[in-house]
Amino acid sequence: MRAQTLLVLFAVAGGALAAPLQAPFEVPSTLVKRKLNGRFLHITDMHPDPYYTPRTSVKKSCHRKKPKKKGDEAGYYGTPHGDCDSPLRLTNFTLDFLEKHWASEIDFVIWTGDNARHDEDNKIPRTPAEIYDTNRAVASKMKSIFSARGIPVVPSLGNNDVWLQNILTPGPNTVTNTYSSIWGSFIPFPSYQVFQRGAYYSTEVVPDAIGVISLNTLYFYDSNKAVGGCEYTDPEDAGNLQFDWLQVQLESFRNRNMQVWVTGHVPPSSGTYYPECYVRYAELSLRFQDTILGHLFGHLNADHFHFIEANDLNIWAEPAKAMSPSGLFEGIIETFENIPKESKIDYDDYGVVNVSPSVVPNPYLPSFRIFSYNITDAGSQMMRPSDSKLRVHTTKDRTPRHRSGRAGDKKKLCKLKEYRDTWKCQLREAWHSDEEAPSRQNKLWSPLGYAQYYLPNLDSADKRHDPKYNLEYMTFRPQDLHPHDNETALNFHYPVPLRNLPRSLRNDTITKSTYAPYCMRDLTVSSWITLARKFADPKRKKLRKLFKKFMFMGGEEG
Repeated sequence: MRAQTLLVLFAVAGGALAAPLQAPFEVPSTLVKRKLNGRFLHITDMHPDPYYTPRTSVKKSCHRKKPKKKGDEAGYYGTPHGDCDSPLRLTNFTLDFLEKHWASEIDFVIWTGDNARHDEDNKIPRTPAEIYDTNRAVASKMKSIFSARGIPVVPSLGNNDVWLQNILTPGPNTVTNTYSSIWGSFIPFPSYQVFQRGAYYSTEVVPDAIGVISLNTLYFYDSNKAVGGCEYTDPEDAGNLQFDWLQVQLESFRNRNMQVWVTGHVPPSSGTYYPECYVRYAELSLRFQDTILGHLFGHLNADHFHFIEANDLNIWAEPAKAMSPSGLFEGIIETFENIPKESKIDYDDYGVVNVSPSVVPNPYLPSFRIFSYNITDAGSQMMRPSDSKLRVHTTKDRTPRHRSGRAGDKKKLCKLKEYRDTWKCQLREAWHSDEEAPSRQNKLWSPLGYAQYYLPNLDSADKRHDPKYNLEYMTFRPQDLHPHDNETALNFHYPVPLRNLPRSLRNDTITKSTYAPYCMRDLTVSSWITLARKFADPKRKKLRKLFKKFMFMGGEEG
């Protein structure tokens, strides 16, 4: 394995100031016409820990003391299904693997935060300098691996990338100024002032075609008590200012006939965002469904997906059926069970949030995802924004979907003091929905699927035996990995390079594989809804069990 570059970088960065001077801002040189591979990397939650020491006690954060039991011993490359963060050795191994096997195969990188250890060791408390140093070291290596090859890297701020954990005041502040320096080579110059104000920005990863909006989810996260929670009566709240900016970005990308990925650290849901922040996120997501390709997040470490629903914008005339107390898996299955039948569903009412598992083996196994997207129609003319149909969100064309209850009459309810000054009573903008948009139908720029790689042998790796990243599973159908009857290898877009597949999947006659349990044609909204219905079917016990296994990588729910 290569030298521990990240460790060296961390040592060099150790003398950095907590609030470094603003470095000369670099204009990314990646916005040039490049041959597209039709793939991108999503990597999240590395959590490098400079104090990690092999063979110490897991109970002591893998920092010290010889364990009394073998099961309490920190591994050489990391400790799977435990509470420790990543040794620098694991972070290096992962990035070196990506450089060797994937850097020449992808078009851009989505990197969704948490590049510092958790603050769980009272004897070695985190400091702002340490947090910035580990972020600076990882950013430097990402730059050398990807940016140096002209590959755009799109980072997002994680809840552990700040001190105190979860807490971030409205900017400009030391945090936003410091990360504008650390990420200077990744952020477009026009986004500089906005980033200094709030640590969010937008960029183009395929010039004039695909953009990425990187959100600062700490301004929406209900664990951040330094913000107001997007209350309608507080237009200067940091969350509201970010949503105002997000709306302008989406309108701009749409007017330019571009498609967008929305990314960030903490995934949007009513269980993680302040209520009013989630309403604004849901409304903008559905209003611009014809522009948004999907939503990519991290933070929870568990592999899963869920939906943004129009139901979340209703005011309920009577209480909705209470969700039974449950963990992540049971809660998601319960929402899937309430999805309407094919004949009654309106796909305009849904957005899909993909939550990727983490590099840190806490509490599961290291992993990353390679997404594939449609580039085969790159010469075709896409539908202009003016051709999309417009819908205005009203109570009349919405009925309860994923939970029981009855939607109330907004006109009447919004006159009441209880609801009058809430965001649900302010949502009157037209929705842009289009059944032929790339998020709804497989066409140019549509997401096609992903292949997920992981380290199943992490616990047995040592000085003499490196771990090995293997394919865990993929969403594709096996037959879609190879040219069809009327295609040739020369003009076929391989969703996964054959050299990065297990030997069994390199066979172009294979139609079934344990690596391909979902057999999805693409990652459009309807395809995700179809998969969710399968998980909700009590007769498909084997598939549901597999979904849970992937969610927690064979471990228990953390």
